[in-house]
Amino acid sequence: MALTRRSVPALSRGLIHSPPATLALLYLNCILLGALLLKLPVCHDGSVSWADAIFTSVSAVTVTGLSVVDTGSAFTFAGQAVILVLIQLGGLGLMAFAVLLLFLLGVPVGIPHKLLLREELNQSGYGELKTIVWLVFWVAAISELLGTMFLSVVFVPEFGLGEGLWMALFHSVSAFNNAGFALFPDSLSRYVADPVVNLVIPALILTGGLGFIVLGDIAEERSWQRLTLHSKLMLTGSAVLILLGWVLFAALEWRNPGTLGALHSTAAKLGAAWFQAISPRTAGFNTVDTAELHDSTVLLTMALMVIGGGSTSTAGGIKVTTVCVLIIATVAFFRRETVMRAFGRSFGPEDVFKVMALATVSTMAIMAAMFAISISHDGEFTDLAFEVVSAFGTVGLSRGATGELDGFGRTVVMLLMFLGRVGPLTLGFFLATRSQPRVRYPRGRVYLG
Repeated sequence: MALTRRSVPALSRGLIHSPPATLALLYLNCILLGALLLKLPVCHDGSVSWADAIFTSVSAVTVTGLSVVDTGSAFTFAGQAVILVLIQLGGLGLMAFAVLLLFLLGVPVGIPHKLLLREELNQSGYGELKTIVWLVFWVAAISELLGTMFLSVVFVPEFGLGEGLWMALFHSVSAFNNAGFALFPDSLSRYVADPVVNLVIPALILTGGLGFIVLGDIAEERSWQRLTLHSKLMLTGSAVLILLGWVLFAALEWRNPGTLGALHSTAAKLGAAWFQAISPRTAGFNTVDTAELHDSTVLLTMALMVIGGGSTSTAGGIKVTTVCVLIIATVAFFRRETVMRAFGRSFGPEDVFKVMALATVSTMAIMAAMFAISISHDGEFTDLAFEVVSAFGTVGLSRGATGELDGFGRTVVMLLMFLGRVGPLTLGFFLATRSQPRVRYPRGRVYLG
């Protein structure tokens, strides 16, 4: 059907005013503003180009952590502070900050703001939005403050009071928001055997990546039986992924002289394996050289990066609950069951359609990006694939290929980071569009598998 002159403006208005599209524009504007600030002379040492500033701003707002310059040396204190603010805005959500400001000023929150906030927090209703916003900021403030206090025990003795506290705060905020930005060129590799770093950083990653809905559910119910289905799936799935990743990483890298094999104690090896099992979900810190990992461990890490953390959290990826629903639906198919169920609760086909669409779009985006980058870059394909998955999952782990990419390759990576941060919102916009067919067609047969 041809579009009339009246229908085109209507479609444009619908797209512009749709909550996911508006949120995407908000994040884009935040990225551009961040790049302008990072390019100011007071924010860098003179070695940061416009391309570097834009890439860093995209990586910070999308809480990814991939970088083309050394954050600790290329940016001054002012530049690092800008990056920290961008990480906080991107991790907790731009609309959550805006709505909190309105709450504090006593300004009523209108329906347009509630629509945007509902999309950003991935909620289906409006009733609990105010509670969730306050929960987000209280959890963030308490977690980051405690993280700063514990990490200062490591950094203050080494760097002094002022610089040590700043490093503790920066890495605490970066870890909680699953950003992966570090002020050291080797990430946190120098602290591979430090028990405080190996406990505090993963604790912050898990707290931020578990999901604020789950944290609120735990605080309110305090009983496994009374937790929601989402919380049970998230907690169970996270525990399985953490333990599986920890065991497999230790087994695969135990004798690798480039990673765990270089450590002399069993405790240090177990601590490093634990850290690397947590970080791909989707924080991006590393305490061992990622470029020295075996190919099998690289594939394991890529799988964890794709899965990511929880919904309504600071983490990226397709989310743990998405994988859980896919597995449950697959088991139900082989058992010839028409109803999917878990923990005494059931969910319908619409949930399966949504996660199938999300998994399909994610797979297509990753494959298309791998194809595009491989055309213009002749590096090792495993390294390129690792960077692509890291960008889409907003992880930030790197095997060194990002800094070697040309302008086209960097553009693809930036688009992936942006898609990984706001993609599910845009996808939700299309999934929310429902229409009833006016014509019924006869059933056809398709042979599958």
